[in-house]
Amino acid sequence: MKSAHFLLTLAIFALASSIASAYDPSPLQDFCVAVDDPENALFVNGKFCKDPMQVKAEDFFFSGLDTPRDTHNPVGSNVTQVNVDMIKGLNTLGITLARIDFAPYGQNPPHTHPRGTEILVVLEGTLYVGFVTSNQKDGKNRLFTKVLNKGDVFVFPIGLIHFQFNQGHTPAVAFAALSSQNAGVITIANAVFGSDPPINPDVLAKAFQVDKNIINHLQKQFWYDNN
Repeated sequence: MKSAHFLLTLAIFALASSIASAYDPSPLQDFCVAVDDPENALFVNGKFCKDPMQVKAEDFFFSGLDTPRDTHNPVGSNVTQVNVDMIKGLNTLGITLARIDFAPYGQNPPHTHPRGTEILVVLEGTLYVGFVTSNQKDGKNRLFTKVLNKGDVFVFPIGLIHFQFNQGHTPAVAFAALSSQNAGVITIANAVFGSDPPINPDVLAKAFQVDKNIINHLQKQFWYDNN
């Protein structure tokens, strides 16, 4: 009986550890401003951090998200990320902000954030958005979609494929927050067909159940990164 209780406790701890490791670790101090030079840093909570006595307000500041970005590119969108690389004071705080500009009929192509949930609010225009679930019990992947207007908010759960598309004749703007200081982004088409070195075409032809010549054509395309 004791061994059964021990195994159950061990399983619970393993589950808790796996859940905890899926997100940014909680900070053990007020802030940890990231620095690249360890000679001018303190080692706190597993990170090199600027000496708190040398921290300035500028370490928590970024300017320019009011400026529209250039959307003249193949996908018709431009993502401006404000993560720990842009604001060093975000280090260990587990949050990121982004501005997304859309040309008329532009899109933020299907992609995932492996380390963060995203919440998006539309400032201007109309967006068709959605995400796809992981495999369900029936073996299917369920699609959740919504048309968002100015002031509307939508959530994309961590790790799931999602997208945004501007349905309107005018530009659109949205802001997004993510639950990680560096949520990462994997744009599906770019990763599958534009990897370096490329994935063996035989593998992709089998996976997509299409002729190998189609895969060869797709792998020769220029896959634009809008981030």
